[in-house]
Amino acid sequence: MRERFPLAVLLGSGADGIVAGPHELEAGPAVSVWAAVLPDTKVVPFALDFVEVGDGVAEYRGWPDGMDPDATVVMMCDPFSFPAGHLLAKMNEEAPGMLVIGGVASGVHGEGEARLLLNADVRTAGAICAGISGRVRVWPVVSQGCRPIGGPATITRADRNMIFELAGGRPVERINEIWTNASPRERALMQNGLFLGRVADEYKTEFSAGDFVVRNVVGADAETGVVAVGDVVAVGETVQFHVRDPEAADDALHTLLTSLDVTPAGALLFTCNGRGSNMFDEPDHDAAMVSKVLGTPLAGFFANGELGPIGSRNFWHSFTASIALFVDSAAR
Repeated sequence: MRERFPLAVLLGSGADGIVAGPHELEAGPAVSVWAAVLPDTKVVPFALDFVEVGDGVAEYRGWPDGMDPDATVVMMCDPFSFPAGHLLAKMNEEAPGMLVIGGVASGVHGEGEARLLLNADVRTAGAICAGISGRVRVWPVVSQGCRPIGGPATITRADRNMIFELAGGRPVERINEIWTNASPRERALMQNGLFLGRVADEYKTEFSAGDFVVRNVVGADAETGVVAVGDVVAVGETVQFHVRDPEAADDALHTLLTSLDVTPAGALLFTCNGRGSNMFDEPDHDAAMVSKVLGTPLAGFFANGELGPIGSRNFWHSFTASIALFVDSAAR
């Protein structure tokens, strides 16, 4: 690629499945290549490393000077050496308004196995990025694969990833209550896995699917009533249990795509490796829908975590389809 396009900015990632046009290739060797000419647009490529400097202090090295504060960053990263969620939380505080869209390399089982491509370099750790600003804008779309079940509640006692009380009661009792009131289909979905959604915008008073950052429920103790989740939580947060629902995921993606008021010239899709044939009955679900609704050149990969904003804040997600839409502002 560098020999053919020596002046181009090149980003890439290894993955256990790729997106190419309307197709998703989930097995076998393959390469998907997506190329764009972005007139009057600034593209800043850079690599980031997470470095521990001692005394419990760590920093991110490689951030470029002078990048436009309204740039959108396309990012791909290694799951073992780069805490993407921590970086996004830091950016939300220190660089508000700068959005990130991308995915975590998949098909990686240990440190050093990732392959991240940045121009002529092949990296096995950290993150590779491109900050994009100017005439061509990158519009992020994040479509959830889970939906809320039961009602929202406030965490009233917690320690790191352990929730001891929800609204003053035992979390396991709330799960039992949801089970009692659930339909047969909802019970089947609960048996396939239970998740916890954390409200992304605590200023809202009413919530629906898409308002939450979803994390796995990794354990529950019937005796103590404690629930453990795959993230650090805090007292005062509003949360709601979720189930992974292919019908809701299909409807959410279709609704988001058909309600767009822009016409993208191209798109990148970072879809969870828990979607695809693991979630939907038919192959090529996400890629086929994006291609059909938008009719635009599409590429991407199956990710081990997706990066994208809810509102103006960046988050690391699970079971989502995170999409970067490239829109020519001069053609709108």
